[in-house]
Amino acid sequence: QERFVESGGGLVQPGGSLRLSCELPGSIFGAWDMAWYRQAPGKQRELVAVAATDGKVGVIDSVKGRFKISRDDAKDTLYLEMNDLKPEDTGVYLCNSSFGAVVHWGQGTQVTVSS
Repeated sequence: QERFVESGGGLVQPGGSLRLSCELPGSIFGAWDMAWYRQAPGKQRELVAVAATDGKVGVIDSVKGRFKISRDDAKDTLYLEMNDLKPEDTGVYLCNSSFGAVVHWGQGTQVTVSS
């Protein structure tokens, strides 16, 4: 069973920035495709950004130009840099790893964007 260590969430004003981290210590981190999801109250969980093992990355249209996903395989860590945050970015952000049909989830870190 994989154990994620997620951090970086918090309360921020609109237009502010946060950097989320997801560490997967003791794992073969480089073998996993990694992603960030988020879930807002009363809404379905949605994919926000992906960072594949082949180096390809991508984000959804609503955060394009504001969010950046990256991974450091030497540090077993996934990042999500979030800039120009908006109230609609509020939610629990969850780290996800996948290898074929094997999928693991972190417990999530709360991001609240409010004035």
